[in-house]
Amino acid sequence: MVPFMGSSINLALPRISEDFSMKAVALTWMATAYLIATAIFQIPFARLADLVGRKKIFLTGIGVFVVGSLLCGFAPSGGVLIALRAVVGIGSAMMFGTSIAILTSLFPPQKRGKVLGINAAVVYAALATGPFLGGMLTHYMGWQSIFFVSAGIGVLVFVMSKLFIKGEWVEARGEPFDLTGSVLFGIGVAGVIYGFSNLPEKAGIISLAAGIIAFVIFTRYELRHKHPVLNLHLFSGNRIFAFSSLAALINYAATAGIGFMMSLYLQYIRGLDARHAGFILVTQAVVQSYFSLISGSLSNRIAPSTLATVGMALSAVALGGLVFLTPETPFWMIIGLLVVLGIAFGIFSAPNTNVIMASVDQKNYTQASAITGTMRLTGQAFSLGIAGMAISLIVGNCPVTPAVYPAFMESLQMTFIVFVSLCLLGIYASSVRGHTIRKK
Repeated sequence: MVPFMGSSINLALPRISEDFSMKAVALTWMATAYLIATAIFQIPFARLADLVGRKKIFLTGIGVFVVGSLLCGFAPSGGVLIALRAVVGIGSAMMFGTSIAILTSLFPPQKRGKVLGINAAVVYAALATGPFLGGMLTHYMGWQSIFFVSAGIGVLVFVMSKLFIKGEWVEARGEPFDLTGSVLFGIGVAGVIYGFSNLPEKAGIISLAAGIIAFVIFTRYELRHKHPVLNLHLFSGNRIFAFSSLAALINYAATAGIGFMMSLYLQYIRGLDARHAGFILVTQAVVQSYFSLISGSLSNRIAPSTLATVGMALSAVALGGLVFLTPETPFWMIIGLLVVLGIAFGIFSAPNTNVIMASVDQKNYTQASAITGTMRLTGQAFSLGIAGMAISLIVGNCPVTPAVYPAFMESLQMTFIVFVSLCLLGIYASSVRGHTIRKK
């Protein structure tokens, strides 16, 4: 549900912009509002899942996602649509904080890599159908149909989950919920992401500083709390977990904005409609899905940290190619670079998740799952923030018209240069984490 909606909305952005007269920078908030909400609530809901049950929180999340998606289809303005995307993000936080933990609880270590590979493949299959179906739905039925289809899928998933997910997992029944820590964490996440997305404006600098201060207070508070909302000792006492999480954060920060920028490039600069742009963007997700299955199984036999590092390196190579995009770049070359990106991300994601989950004990599965999701979403928000900042600095806060096409190409080049630099940092983080010790 979530990857399908995310990738399909990229193809609908020009239509949404036209209907609601939204400027280029405002369009980035269509995804950023969702990402901030999910990042804020994922850790608290993961802790709540340990108190009341993972399955219960997972099912509730599906319900919130369905209602929020349905309301998005009836949004009367761009501002309301952005706010409703945040509601959808809250539902997603409930699912992301529990899904990997449920899978990890159900399967032994020797099968875990394959299972996580299947999970990643399903995600990328949804990403693959998103551009294609999103482009078709937008072209023939309007952008609202994307949200209605997502809500319908959600109803089906809720029923199937209710029927087929057996049992419940409650790791900390009777312990208190850390509300103060949750509030501090939310302020920190919102401040940092919002601030970064609005640099170099004064409001962005103030927000970023407030977020950093909130995180400092949060860290000091959590280290002294008997039942923290986030067990920070997972980072301080576990090098493998810490560097694997950092690698995930960097990888998503360097890649999540690609779909957004390439969608605008293909439709504005190359003149394609949403349907044909979707045909091109779908190649990356199809390749990702296939290689996730392969790498997930391989990570049970080959050091998953090695696979993840190779994936990060390939991402740097493909992004280096995208830096040199021009209005005349052949479509076959664009597709080739997207294929390499698909291979890179498929090799990285499942093995890296396998490393993270194998490095913690069973009682910390939900926390590890939520932290993994938070790193992913925070990285995605940073990635979109980088793209939005490049557009704001070079294009300005104005509609994307032929007059600003040269400036947009400069912002696209700047964005991809930053992404390449991040990948180089990610290669280091992935390569120095050490060897995984599998937990039962």
